[in-house]
Amino acid sequence: MKNDLARFMSYLSDEKGLSPNTLESYERDIAQYIRFLEDQGIRSLKDTGRVQLLGYLSRLRSLGRAAATVSRNLVSIRAFYQYLVRERAVDADPSLHIEAPKQEKRVPRIMTVAEVETLLNAPAAETPGGMRDKAMLELLYATGMRVSELISLNVGSVNLELGYIRCYGKGAKERIIPLGGVASSFLKAYLTSARPRLLKSAEPEEALFVSHLGSRMTRQGFWKIMKRYAAESGIRQEIAPHTLRHSFAAHLLENGADLRSVQEMLGHADISTTQIYMSATRTKLKDVYDQAHPRARLEPT
Repeated sequence: MKNDLARFMSYLSDEKGLSPNTLESYERDIAQYIRFLEDQGIRSLKDTGRVQLLGYLSRLRSLGRAAATVSRNLVSIRAFYQYLVRERAVDADPSLHIEAPKQEKRVPRIMTVAEVETLLNAPAAETPGGMRDKAMLELLYATGMRVSELISLNVGSVNLELGYIRCYGKGAKERIIPLGGVASSFLKAYLTSARPRLLKSAEPEEALFVSHLGSRMTRQGFWKIMKRYAAESGIRQEIAPHTLRHSFAAHLLENGADLRSVQEMLGHADISTTQIYMSATRTKLKDVYDQAHPRARLEPT
């Protein structure tokens, strides 16, 4: 079964061109499923069926896994079985007609404009590391990119002259995102002053953002940077790198951007994914109304 997984991962990487993070998610989900099967004494995927798969999903729920986690596992396993059917490694796909658990659409955490300003002003732009951090945060908020997309950028991905950046999202889909003047200026300062000082080797490095070791910045490295600046900024609610992406979308919509344009900039395949930010915007407007309108909280007489 592990050999089947290895072939499937090669297929996803070589033919589908999925990102490293997506590949890691698929491999983790399916490897856990295979361990479950092995614990049941099953040694071949040909001996699996609907009963085993339903048993595994039930096991995930009994362990307290969220509906989103169970759904993601089902998606990964379904893709695995579909591949195995095409390769004639199994006779049928047991995931057919198994519905994913319904997920409650939660409104994402949105930072206020003031919180974003405080966070973006936290790095000390006088040091190479501070200039890099400032450029990364400004770029993340200016474009709404995913963190995986941000750290995957190369120097050639940026066109400061025309004011845009080219990135590759899920499924290696390319999109062009406009850059604002503020982000462009800090990115230019980083490229001319800070990045050359952070590079430790004379060997060419194509990564746009590099760590203190002179190599490409990692997700974990950026997460630690953002967490530190959030603490220094006095932001009490827990935020994650994706929070700036959520805030980018919500703030655009609050200021009149159309939904389709925001969808394109975020790289969402389905506009319903983008629409959740409309819910966040409406929730905020209701809070503002309740606090600001003199008759909003009066009881009728």
